[in-house]
Amino acid sequence: MSRVHLDTQGPIARITLDNPGKLNAFTPGMLSELEAHCATLDRAAEVRGVILCSEGDRAFCAGADITAWAPLSPFDFARHWVREGHRVFDRLARLSKPTIAALQGHAFGGGLELAAACDIRVMASSATLALPEAQVGIVPGWSGTQRLSRLLPEPVLKEMALFGRRIDAERAQGLGFAAEVAEDPLIAAEAIATGLMRASPRALEVAKYQIHAARGEDAGAMIEALGAGMIGASDDKAEGVAAFTEKRKPDFSGT
Repeated sequence: MSRVHLDTQGPIARITLDNPGKLNAFTPGMLSELEAHCATLDRAAEVRGVILCSEGDRAFCAGADITAWAPLSPFDFARHWVREGHRVFDRLARLSKPTIAALQGHAFGGGLELAAACDIRVMASSATLALPEAQVGIVPGWSGTQRLSRLLPEPVLKEMALFGRRIDAERAQGLGFAAEVAEDPLIAAEAIATGLMRASPRALEVAKYQIHAARGEDAGAMIEALGAGMIGASDDKAEGVAAFTEKRKPDFSGT
């Protein structure tokens, strides 16, 4: 049974977490589904933006399903659960389309890390953010100490990860983590997403790459992607390919 749905009707796609009985906590299957959806979206030229949301209004995502990772050996926990989750969330963060997380409920642990992997976030006024891992004897493993350190001030991150304090929606907006606090975050996210229709999809993609490179989000790949795009449009690239195909020396013009 699928627990992560992708709806790509129209230019705005929607990824929905559908595990409300467990507060949308992530299972290994859900990680695989999310990764597959990201790959699909990166190749969907008709999609201009992506909204990430969840079923139910109690929790956007309560993190990782403890029954999925608790039985794992230390080796499997580190090598598979943590590294695979990190890879999938990185895949979401580096999606070529702009992404908006609609937090209808609380985002704890991996749920907060998931929201952080999106470009902007809209929160319900009653939603809160937390990193409760230390209270069950573990540490954040899906970028909670890494990506979040670029989005939140260090004292605030320590307040959450070390002292277990929750951040409410109003404070999250004041810190710049939430773009907006709304009665219905999904409606607000859809309204924000309509603004994407007024911009060039390619310009948005390149701007996202530039911002990510500046803040160290996969900087090497972002810089090389930008360089590849620049050289790919040149006459020299076309000449080089033609010369290789025709088994002759290229005559580069510098244009």
